Amino acid sequence: MDLIIDKAYDNLSVKDYLYNALGFSSALVKRLKYLDNGILLNGKHVTVRQVLNVGDKLTLAYDDTEHEISDSITPCELPLSIIYEDEHIIALDKPAGMPTHPSHNHHSDTLANALAYYFKLQSRPFVFRAVNRLDADTSGIVLVAKSKHASHLLTSVLQADGFKKEYIALLHGRLEDDGEIDLPIMRAHDSTMIRIVDTAQTPLSKRALTRYRIIKAEDERTLVHASPITGRTHQLRVHFSHIGHPIFGDGLYGTTSDGSDFPRLALHCKGLSFKHPFTGEELTLYAPVPNNFYI
Repeated sequence: MDLIIDKAYDNLSVKDYLYNALGFSSALVKRLKYLDNGILLNGKHVTVRQVLNVGDKLTLAYDDTEHEISDSITPCELPLSIIYEDEHIIALDKPAGMPTHPSHNHHSDTLANALAYYFKLQSRPFVFRAVNRLDADTSGIVLVAKSKHASHLLTSVLQADGFKKEYIALLHGRLEDDGEIDLPIMRAHDSTMIRIVDTAQTPLSKRALTRYRIIKAEDERTLVHASPITGRTHQLRVHFSHIGHPIFGDGLYGTTSDGSDFPRLALHCKGLSFKHPFTGEELTLYAPVPNNFYI
């Protein structure tokens, strides 16, 4: 990463520039300090105490290296639908049925495996840093950071609720009006996976807010556009199930034996909007809605 110092940062130390101008994490600054060529100023190694001048060329070795590659992610040639890519991030349209990352029962069929193969073809070291994650049965947009710095900045945006997420869901039953669900969610006491609405609003729960609008209602089905304003685990699935309108194909919070023959969880992340942490551009990404969602 090469940077030319302009007058706004004249006479600033490298340390202050890394933290205040670039927003580097302390872990990344520490990593750069201990790399032989981690911080170069006009081609020469310097410490973070070095003072910058207008026109200086600062070179930072913050890209991943070969020894940082995770051995647990095997590159596998799998379908990969790229929505957007630049030098900092890559956004993918994950299909339903594909886990985001490897787990005990999924070693070679995940989005991480597919992306590792994509990076291998470019002879580029790969470390999987998903900014947002979708359940295996949910389709749609997954955003991945290409570096530690990008991951740090995007995670900060995510934690500040700086991501606007849009989903399409097909619900059981007929909803008559648009609305919102403002009910706290907590982990079920007897499960590490299942979440429930905390009707008692104990300190163990966190606020969860979902807004939705009806796209179409027909017979005993309702297609909705849903926006999780907060980002709790399984939020949409838990909220819609709690109000008596579980998502089709949801065997965890609804039922898959409903006679509908819907082949999958009818939940799709179709839109993701956020401010690009490097360019400042308002970026809006879209993933096409599967045809079988429409009623």
